[in-house]
Amino acid sequence: MGRKYTDEDRTSDFNFFVDNYYQFFNQYGHKFIAIKDKHILGAFDSIPEAFNKLSNKYELGTYIVQECNGDDSGYTAKMTRFFIKG
Repeated sequence: MGRKYTDEDRTSDFNFFVDNYYQFFNQYGHKFIAIKDKHILGAFDSIPEAFNKLSNKYELGTYIVQECNGDDSGYTAKMTRFFIKG
């Protein structure tokens, strides 16, 4: 098991997502972007797909998944940002 994924890591990854939001949208389109330590783990059609595809490699709660839909609601909506802690 690697180092613990902290609240500070989650915030840093979220800020990375926001800072690069429109670049990600241009690259991936409307997707759910999984990020860990400022690296893209993948772009998925849904949150369940992201969890299912990543569960064999990464423990839940050790990365974030954010919706990238092309406007600021992708990072400002009430339910868009949530974390599962392991």
